[in-house]
Amino acid sequence: MNIKPYIILLIILNFICFSLVHVSAQSIPQDISNVKVDELSDAQVKQLMQQAAASNISDKQLVQMAQTKGMSSAEAQKLQIRISDIRKKEGSASALSNNLNYSDTSQSRRKLNYKADTDSASTYYKKRDIFGKLVPRVFGADIFKNSNLTFAPNLNLATPVNYVVGPTDQLNINVFGNSLANWKLEVSPEGNINIPGVGLLNVGGKTIEQATTAIKSKLTASNYAIGKGTSLQVSLGNIRSIKVILVGEVVKPGTYTLPSLATAFNALYAAGGPGENGSFRQIEIIRNNKVIRTLDVYDFLTKGSQKDNIGLQDQDIIRVPTYRTRVEISGEIKIPALFEILPGETLADVIRFAGGFTDIAYTSRIKILQVSDRQRRITDVIENDYKNYIPLRGDKYIVEPIIDRYENRVSIEGAVFRPGMYELEKGLTLSRLIEKASGLKEDAFTSRGTIIRLRPDNTTEQISFSVKDILAKSAPDINLQREDKITISSIFDLRDQYRIAIKGEVRNPGEFAYADSMKVADLIIRAGGFAEGASAKRIEVSRRVYNSDPASKNSQVAQVYSVDVDSDLKAGGGNFTLRPFDIVSIYSLPGFEKQKTVKLEGEVVYPGFYTIQKKNEKISDIIQRAGGLTASADVEGSSLKRDNVAVLGIERTKIDTAKLLKERAARFSRLNHSLRDSTNNGVEDTLQLRNNYVGIDLKKILEKPGTNQDLILENGDVLSIPKQQQIIRVNGQVLYPSAVVFENGKSFKDYVLNAGGFSPKALRRSAYIVYPNGTVKGTSKFLFFNVHPDVKPGSEIYVPTKPESRTNTGQQILAYTTGFASLAAIIFGIVSLHK
Repeated sequence: MNIKPYIILLIILNFICFSLVHVSAQSIPQDISNVKVDELSDAQVKQLMQQAAASNISDKQLVQMAQTKGMSSAEAQKLQIRISDIRKKEGSASALSNNLNYSDTSQSRRKLNYKADTDSASTYYKKRDIFGKLVPRVFGADIFKNSNLTFAPNLNLATPVNYVVGPTDQLNINVFGNSLANWKLEVSPEGNINIPGVGLLNVGGKTIEQATTAIKSKLTASNYAIGKGTSLQVSLGNIRSIKVILVGEVVKPGTYTLPSLATAFNALYAAGGPGENGSFRQIEIIRNNKVIRTLDVYDFLTKGSQKDNIGLQDQDIIRVPTYRTRVEISGEIKIPALFEILPGETLADVIRFAGGFTDIAYTSRIKILQVSDRQRRITDVIENDYKNYIPLRGDKYIVEPIIDRYENRVSIEGAVFRPGMYELEKGLTLSRLIEKASGLKEDAFTSRGTIIRLRPDNTTEQISFSVKDILAKSAPDINLQREDKITISSIFDLRDQYRIAIKGEVRNPGEFAYADSMKVADLIIRAGGFAEGASAKRIEVSRRVYNSDPASKNSQVAQVYSVDVDSDLKAGGGNFTLRPFDIVSIYSLPGFEKQKTVKLEGEVVYPGFYTIQKKNEKISDIIQRAGGLTASADVEGSSLKRDNVAVLGIERTKIDTAKLLKERAARFSRLNHSLRDSTNNGVEDTLQLRNNYVGIDLKKILEKPGTNQDLILENGDVLSIPKQQQIIRVNGQVLYPSAVVFENGKSFKDYVLNAGGFSPKALRRSAYIVYPNGTVKGTSKFLFFNVHPDVKPGSEIYVPTKPESRTNTGQQILAYTTGFASLAAIIFGIVSLHK
């Protein structure tokens, strides 16, 4: 029987199952040159197609763009096949890839859907195509998209004398002096105004200056003594509207209604300016079928000139043709963009339009990427030919930065007063460079210095020299070369930092910087002086050993000296001289003790704080000092609270407070683990508080003072004697956690039943009870029965939670099963093949 097909099938099934468990989404790769089409999912290809469709790009153009971004021809062919298959599946094979129409107007022409990084004017042109490549901006396009620059005419200015009066204009005629008259007359469609008492006068087509002269003559002929005691003033009232037509390569071609004071820039702004293929430099203003002016936007952008920004008249036409030649300049130029070039202009003009070179530009040569009849080519233009080179269509000029290197630099660092870079003068030597760096510092290591020198092949070599011999001229001076790096070390750089430490009974123990000839008393003063109770005698100083015998088990590993100093730290006392890395230990006076207090609370005659008088003072002693117990005291419920490492089970050697707190928190976490799901929110807090309690039997202590149960008191102990207690608290996994009145004869289970009984999650065999004195007793086992502890007044019953069962999901079980099955099949197959 041939089992190989079965083995292969099992391996495939195993792979599929694990793929289902561990599948994860992949993002579309951004590096097109490294894309493997076979590794792309249909969803990723669809996403790319949707981005192209949103940008009005056909499937064929999408593949072509991918090739221009570095995708190989083979991968591009695979991409085309994948796209075609997806189109067929979706039933849209005749979609965007075959039916795009590019022939109507400039509005329907293809435009890439560039994504702007932000919408602000300052970053308007930071755009990328669908492959993430930055798209160069068109120079000048921003002025027609800037909301802060509208070119709107100021209608509040005085009427320009060259303003041409037309129909619907309103003329304000004011006659004052010997004669008084004030008329507001509207120009009729025929261009006439009707002056009351004077008659019709034609002013249409006349400038405001010419109209004023005509009105003056008409009034003079009608016996108005103009100029002989009577004056005339003519101004423009309501300004008429005109209609201007914008055609050609504008963003929004059409007819626009504008104020009669509008200029060409007003109309272009209203239409969104020239489009993607529109010219910015040969915009025609047509009036009465004649081109009366050609507008060059670059004059305004580069010179601020508006000489061709003339006022418009009704039915004027503004035509924006397509550009003739457009070139791109990028790199180290102040305004990288696409520029339109007119006949007769040169590369120097392009550089001028772009604002000139940046500070780090390599100006001696510009690299040009040209477009020939059949393919691309590259050429270089030197600086002397910038004024002679005529830009060609599709030229791309690249201004490169200067080389990031210095032709005459040397540097010095280390123990000199002015480290840094210096000019490599002709004949500069090492000693002269040290002199230029203001000389050596006092801590300079003069036995050796180094020079890192750059070889002709850009590898480095190190040259060592004696600093003191060079400066003393007892050794030949060294001539420096370009990019030499001189290092003169400090003596402090060549050794460990000298420190000394002081520990024990001083106010600020720690490490301090070492100074030569430092005495023990000096170090104590730097540490803030002696602490209260410190001994000035028998101070130990430990010192490092440098000659220990490694072959001997009892070889000395440190030298220890015993030193006495003056308790007032007077000069002349403590003359022991310290050395680097010494450790000074200060001890307390023999018999010095700080006061220790304990607290008695509850049912004693004189509750409060008491100071421990003797080292072996016990619980019975302190109760006697407090006057004994009151008549209502619950002796059996008394407790002792002690916040002490011995009680918490933490090693006494761990004196680090942070470590103590961390270990205490871990212990509390372990103890509270069984109560996480408790319905009583106060259970964990109660248990945490009881972790500091020591179980005592005060009744026996008072009956037999001085026994082992009569504990010796420690600092901070709190002895609590409560009143007679009458309730039992039941918490944890019971149906209704509550407090139950204590009754003689009731058992553990009775109190649990009073709290509703055990919950389904209750771990009955681990139920326990906490007595008022802090003693904890758990449930024991006898054969198959749980034996619960006795209940006393004031006790608390806790029922913990069953641990959560960890079950595997069906998918995990399937993955594990198929994995083991495939492994077994492979082993079986290998064994069968060898039979």
